[in-house]
Amino acid sequence: MRFAHLSTNASETLHLAVIDGEDAILVSDLLSPAPSTLQELIEGGDEMLDRLRAAFADDIAPRHPIGGFSFGSAVIAPPAILAVGLNYAAHSSELGLKTDTAPTVFTLWPNSLTGHRHTTSWPRSLSESIDYEAELGVVIGRPAKDVAAEDALDAVWGYTAVNDITARDIQFAEAQWSRCKSFDGFTPTGPVVVTADEIPDPQDLHIWAVVDGQTVQDASTGQMVRSVATLIAHLSSSITLLPGTLISTGSPGGAGYSRDPQIFLRDRSTVTVGIDGIGELTTNCRVLD
Repeated sequence: MRFAHLSTNASETLHLAVIDGEDAILVSDLLSPAPSTLQELIEGGDEMLDRLRAAFADDIAPRHPIGGFSFGSAVIAPPAILAVGLNYAAHSSELGLKTDTAPTVFTLWPNSLTGHRHTTSWPRSLSESIDYEAELGVVIGRPAKDVAAEDALDAVWGYTAVNDITARDIQFAEAQWSRCKSFDGFTPTGPVVVTADEIPDPQDLHIWAVVDGQTVQDASTGQMVRSVATLIAHLSSSITLLPGTLISTGSPGGAGYSRDPQIFLRDRSTVTVGIDGIGELTTNCRVLD
């Protein structure tokens, strides 16, 4: 199943919905009481998801054209947003950074979350070196602690697309990476979260990014230095990954910083991150003077 948070032109209130082709079915029309966010659905466990699947299969709830809605962030108020850097050899090399013996892990701040087709803006005075990064997002479905790699995918609830927008000048000026990647709106996610049963192998997905009509990243998740399962095993060795935790698994090569000439996001740039089986996530950009 595919889930999104949607709002209408009449109200900014977000509604959890099942996305089926070009239709949206509100979860509130399928269950009563109903979870209002994906986080609540995940916390409801297998029993709630099974009831929702059964209600959806009955096919009696109203359907609404997706075109009548706006998308919110695919994840809302996750217990943590964990990001992994340098997880594709080509990206590590192009940034002139070394892939260490252990994953490079940092956190993203919740204010950075935004949705498909939203506009992300930033002051020109803060940075003129804003870059894009197409990433596979992994959403944890159950508490995971000391999980073995061979069992790690059992802890995954679903997958989404992430654009890990980055202020490169700040990234290379500071010892930590959270601030340079956590401006307001710097972590678009979506447009949907796809349940794990629809992604049989997270290491066999085409992932790409298009900036202003030009394909700038074109790779496979099979090129990760450390697989999704390996990352979950590593992270869960030191912390309990709580249900709803979002893990952004790193970006392939092709970042704007390393291109010749460099490509940075400009005023009115449009970035689309795509992943097979999930869809395309588009972000509009505005630079504030």
